Amino acid sequence: MKEPTTDTPIVYTWPQQLLRIAAKLISALFNPLLIPSYMLLMLVIVNPYLFGVSSLNEQPVQILLLRVFVSTFFIPLFSIMMLRFTGLLSNLAMLDSKDRIAPYIITGVFYLWLFRNFYGNPTIPAAYTVFMLGATIALFLAFFINIFSRISAHTVGMGVLVGMVLITMWQFSYDTFMLGTWSLNMNIILIVALLVAGMVGTARQLLHPIIPTDLYGGYAIGVFAQFIALRFII
Repeated sequence: MKEPTTDTPIVYTWPQQLLRIAAKLISALFNPLLIPSYMLLMLVIVNPYLFGVSSLNEQPVQILLLRVFVSTFFIPLFSIMMLRFTGLLSNLAMLDSKDRIAPYIITGVFYLWLFRNFYGNPTIPAAYTVFMLGATIALFLAFFINIFSRISAHTVGMGVLVGMVLITMWQFSYDTFMLGTWSLNMNIILIVALLVAGMVGTARQLLHPIIPTDLYGGYAIGVFAQFIALRFII
């Protein structure tokens, strides 16, 4: 019998195809570049008065959301696409550790620039400055670890998000908040964040098998970075 070659295409059954589609959707929705925007959105929902507004519908906070989205998602993503277009990046999946070097540096520059603009800014609450610094620290830690191991950037991002929720509950004493007419407990948000983090890790494992140390190490780095940032800012 002829042995299958490495070029033999993998044929997936329809349940496997559905799982892969779901995994790609989850990976896209929780792209690491979106985490700073999600953190800001969550903090505004939990306590909009920190930003001098009473709801998400007010212009100052919408402008801030747009600014964070453009600086931490749109521009870095556009830069990565240009690297791929010019051939400096072999593929967008960045399965090779070498492919991740330039995207990490580009993204890190914009994260660091945004944190520097927010630090000491009276219009930006200290809570979000902490979270932005945590995301920046996590990114640079992932960059250095990437030299030795292909750590999951997605789980690093989810670790940052979970760390933010933990700090919000512990340091800033937000137990409940209003979402329209609904009163929600932060414990529910923590449970949801943990479930989403698990889903993202599972999705990455389905799409690109990752060794456990790279998967769980990403979570640990994200959470650790947030508490390091808290130590520096508060």
